[in-house]
Amino acid sequence: MFAATIITLFPEAFPGTLGVSLIGKALREGAWSLDTVQLRDFGQGPHKNVDDTPAGGGAGMVLRADVAAAAIDSIPRNNRSLIYLSPRGKPLTQAMAAAWAAGPGVILFCGRFEGLDERVIEARDMQEVSVGDAVLAGGEAAALVLLEACVRLLPGVLGNEASTVEESFSDGLLEHPQYTRPREWEGRAIPEILLNGDHAKIEAWRKAERQRITAQRRPDLTRNGKRE
Repeated sequence: MFAATIITLFPEAFPGTLGVSLIGKALREGAWSLDTVQLRDFGQGPHKNVDDTPAGGGAGMVLRADVAAAAIDSIPRNNRSLIYLSPRGKPLTQAMAAAWAAGPGVILFCGRFEGLDERVIEARDMQEVSVGDAVLAGGEAAALVLLEACVRLLPGVLGNEASTVEESFSDGLLEHPQYTRPREWEGRAIPEILLNGDHAKIEAWRKAERQRITAQRRPDLTRNGKRE
């Protein structure tokens, strides 16, 4: 079973959106598990301090290596990937989510302040992952994104396994346009080719649209159908 453990200063942020819809149903039915670890429990001194001023000076505070390591070491690894959500990390991709979804689960460390002491990142062989080229106040929202990307790929979670086959990034291309009733809306009609019942022509149209949209919006994905 896919098991997720999140180290955070704000465990109340979870399950958040992971507790609703089909992913939430799968969580309640035991198809996957979610646990949180309060980083503050491993803080130092009477005030349970988890951070300190940056070595060399500078603004903000940095999460301490000893505190972070104690929290990490309290969790059974069980061959799970240890991931630090960080804006300087490797961008999250569908391929990464699929690889984690096929494994035993993940341990996610949610940063705060100016980040995490580099020594614990190195010593605990943490993978740094980013969910986009923007800086958040902490890693909690990023953790929700990463886990949703993984959990929706677990067998049976979405109900219809075919729904993940032609979606964006499944084969390096963005998804084709989607339409439904009404047949005409505000003067805009559903493309006629989608209504003629010729599945071969529909498939060809969808493939062409995926290629067109990918080339237009994400040219970095078009080299051999993969991200550059």
